[in-house]
Amino acid sequence: MTRRISLTQYLIEQQRQHGHIPQELRLLIEVVARACKRIAISVNKGALGEVLGTAGSENVQGEVQKKLDIIANEVLIEANEWGGHLAAMASEEMEGIYVVPNRFPQGEYLLMFDPLDGSSNIDVNVSIGTIFSVLKKPEGSAGVCEADFLQPGHQQAAAGYCVYGPQTTLVLTVGDGVVMFTLDREQGSFVLTEDEVKIPEDTKEFAINMSNMRHWDAPMKRYIDECLEGSTGVRGKDFNMRWIASMVADVHRILTRGGVFMYPWDKREPNKAGKLRLMYEANPMAFLVEQAGGAATNTRQRILDLQPSQLHERVSVVLGSKNEVEQITRYHLEAGK
Repeated sequence: MTRRISLTQYLIEQQRQHGHIPQELRLLIEVVARACKRIAISVNKGALGEVLGTAGSENVQGEVQKKLDIIANEVLIEANEWGGHLAAMASEEMEGIYVVPNRFPQGEYLLMFDPLDGSSNIDVNVSIGTIFSVLKKPEGSAGVCEADFLQPGHQQAAAGYCVYGPQTTLVLTVGDGVVMFTLDREQGSFVLTEDEVKIPEDTKEFAINMSNMRHWDAPMKRYIDECLEGSTGVRGKDFNMRWIASMVADVHRILTRGGVFMYPWDKREPNKAGKLRLMYEANPMAFLVEQAGGAATNTRQRILDLQPSQLHERVSVVLGSKNEVEQITRYHLEAGK
């Protein structure tokens, strides 16, 4: 029988043997994982826990909040505010940053999260998840302010997500590859189930909301048209389309078996660069995908090189199998010329 390695043991080995993560970051990741376990319990209870449906409020994005959105946000804040590892947190569900109260010790890290990605799927029992990103607080700053969070994605100390599906799976990178842990409900701990996750460079699957096709710009339409032409077209192969409408679930499929995920700019909101949030969704997912050998761009530039200008900045996203991402990006750059 293969020896089972828990998340805690894995992180300690990364700290002691490889020196990849400091102790404070290790403890922070463990706290986030425990919070995800609590969220998983609420998600699994569903109607029995009276957590389905809307909360009758909107978040800072102007989106109707689900009850579980609010519950997940509160769980993450309560779990992380008192441990002494964080200076502040930022959430997709909150307008401004949440500074750790003075009654608790302040740490050197900043935590950002989308507490429950894929909220539209909550009531129909489709996979949803929590996305998180960890940054180091800039040195020489006495307090903490929103500007401290505005760091390009390549400066992330760690990133990951937890997908609540048939299994509860935690996917993590600390900048040294990608690993997956599955929640053993009997033991109550995350157990390492896949090491050295790799995304194939080539794929025959794409994930995009085709109902928006009439709103895309020409390079995106060109790419999708070529995929739809199949083996008789210029690509010379047949593609399958997958779309779950939950970024966590779509990216998890890509990390597991390859593919390309696209959420592009469209002309309905021409002044917005895209739909997804750079800080809470695009950056952590791009970090994971690159660490697994894939690529991630905003259709023109590497996502991890983008300099954020505001906390809730939006961005176009193309990520997944490297060769497909590069082709889509090339089409957009050529059109720009």
